[in-house]
Amino acid sequence: MDDANKPIRATRTGVAGALCAAILSLFATTPAPAAELSSGIMQLYTSVSIYPPSASTMTVCYGFVCRRREMLDFSAADRAALTRIMATGHANAAAERAAVQKAVIWFDRRMGPILGTNKRVAKADFRANDDQHNYDCWDTTRNTTSLMLVMQTWNLFKFHDVGNPHYRGFSLVQTPHNTAVLLERATKVEWAVDLWPRGYLQPPDVMTVAQWVTED
Repeated sequence: MDDANKPIRATRTGVAGALCAAILSLFATTPAPAAELSSGIMQLYTSVSIYPPSASTMTVCYGFVCRRREMLDFSAADRAALTRIMATGHANAAAERAAVQKAVIWFDRRMGPILGTNKRVAKADFRANDDQHNYDCWDTTRNTTSLMLVMQTWNLFKFHDVGNPHYRGFSLVQTPHNTAVLLERATKVEWAVDLWPRGYLQPPDVMTVAQWVTED
């Protein structure tokens, strides 16, 4: 695979300013599949100076707004496990969303012992005073979107495509928050896949975006 199609192998402690500039300059020439992503999805990656996932690897963000990073290089066993999980959702769109929940739990279990996020808590933010073991909602949005993009590249979705992330909290009565999204092909309904409100190994919230934007 062309090096330009691979995510950046960033360190856990961040990327130097000069390297950030060099990385960003490469996005203009990044080949497919990155070039086929929407601007909304691309923003998840350009905003923290990393490449989108490829068919074989993704950058896992943690430590709040991707300040800590680790590579997940998918093995043959990883792909087989995710393929089995997603095969349980072939009956209909609802079953496929349930399978995605299981896939996100698989990701949590796969990366938890490596990152230390097996100690993470629900709704973590700076008040938890434990960024090294937690995701904020930007991290969960980026990681869940990346995982779903990898599975989409593997043709594991029958009823959905990966949608643009959604945001809420543009008022004084609602906390700012964001989520990964699945777009149901037949109905064009957008479904939030939100891990941040749940603790380690708990299934992410899955609900319509229309409902999700009213939550707090």
